[in-house]
Amino acid sequence: MSQATTTDLYEASMALSYLREGMTEDATFSLFVRGLPPGRGFLVSAGLEPVLDFLTDFRVTANDARDFAAALGRPAHEVEPLVGLCFEGEVRAVPEGRVVLPGEPLLEVTAPLPQAQLVETWLLSQVSHQTTVAAKAARCVLAAAGHPVVDFSLRRAHGPEAGMQAARVGAMVGFAGTSNVAAALRWNTPASGTMAHSYIEAFGDEEAAFMAFARSRAGPITLLVDTYDTVEGVVTAARVLNALERGRGSAIRLDSGDLADLAHRSRTVLDQAGLPDVGIIASGGLDEYRIDDLVRSGAPIDVYAVGTKVGTSSDAPYLDSAYKLVEYDGRPVMKLSAAKVTAPGRKQVLRAAGMDDVIALAEDDVPEGREPLLRTVMSAGRRTHARDTLATAHERFVGDLAALPQQACRIRDPEAPDPVVSARLSALASDVRQRLEKGVEQRRSGGARSQHSDLPGARRTAERPKLAHNGQTEGATRPPESRHRR
Repeated sequence: MSQATTTDLYEASMALSYLREGMTEDATFSLFVRGLPPGRGFLVSAGLEPVLDFLTDFRVTANDARDFAAALGRPAHEVEPLVGLCFEGEVRAVPEGRVVLPGEPLLEVTAPLPQAQLVETWLLSQVSHQTTVAAKAARCVLAAAGHPVVDFSLRRAHGPEAGMQAARVGAMVGFAGTSNVAAALRWNTPASGTMAHSYIEAFGDEEAAFMAFARSRAGPITLLVDTYDTVEGVVTAARVLNALERGRGSAIRLDSGDLADLAHRSRTVLDQAGLPDVGIIASGGLDEYRIDDLVRSGAPIDVYAVGTKVGTSSDAPYLDSAYKLVEYDGRPVMKLSAAKVTAPGRKQVLRAAGMDDVIALAEDDVPEGREPLLRTVMSAGRRTHARDTLATAHERFVGDLAALPQQACRIRDPEAPDPVVSARLSALASDVRQRLEKGVEQRRSGGARSQHSDLPGARRTAERPKLAHNGQTEGATRPPESRHRR
């Protein structure tokens, strides 16, 4: 079974229908986040590289078609039109590591309609999860205020793939390492780890366990000290490290209790034992809120290890993301559903200093002082650039983080910048809305002329409205998708 079948059933149903109806003209879908979750002042674009890998290799095989037929409860020959379907389109996207705001497209896919439809589920899954966790991890980096943060999330993530993604985006936003060996090897990031409480318990004697652990490896070691009595565990660790002359570069790990108080008491014990170079690592249910409290309290903690709450983005475990049709066969379309209105047309995000963003039409001019965020990363089904590295994505993140307004970076009660829409996009949305509402009204009144040409699935091409260009910011209004929850 290939990844082509990793999709929702209705995607296959729609793709089959499009093929049978001959609806294979280019369609543009926009993937965006409607609003930020509570407690977020920004998002970090993530998941694009896996998306490009998926689209490059995407192809529906005969075996896939048989699987689709079985799932649909239809004879195999009825699903044969899907065989050989591959991605031959274009992707324009915000590169990974960039800070993004609500309502802004993270990526736009333009491809023959059946192709663009069938890949929706996989793209949403990848981008939504990785962008969610990247934002949480980024806030941990902010809270740590220069102290290293390490990923310990694999064992508590929602499956091994989610754990790999958490390690990946952690490295993207500046984590110092991961406990995940496979992730460390795959993305060339430092592997980090200590020992479990079960290791101490297996020996029955804390000092014997520490000695055995030290014998098993050369160089600096990290000793878990809170299995029984934490302060006594630090005393024992200090005795072992001094006896073995393994102090420099070594550390102790605190995993429970009042971490601020225990860190102060541990630092005193270590310093009095002549071990000022032994660091203190804190773990145990940490996230940006607890890290912020510990840093502000002045706790002498050198490294923060985060796991469950960050790998699952526990306080905001999902994004209200969407993948919506915005243009078919050159005709802009939009959704008018209450609270889920979409903006029509292919788009671009034009950014100025201070995260002053304008959501514009793709063909809008780029004024001086503004930078377009979306770039073409795939054309005719093939990458247009070399594969991005996590180091490059990290550089982008650092630059954007420095440009964020301070209120967006607050750990508690952050306020996100609000993007606005350009005058041309606002005018286009108004024009399309009026056309759709007129069609609805005519149908209600029993108008004789068919309004099917106003529906997203129509094959007839409508002329794009000719709109006056009044600049990108004049007359701009806040789009529905840009309002964030506070």
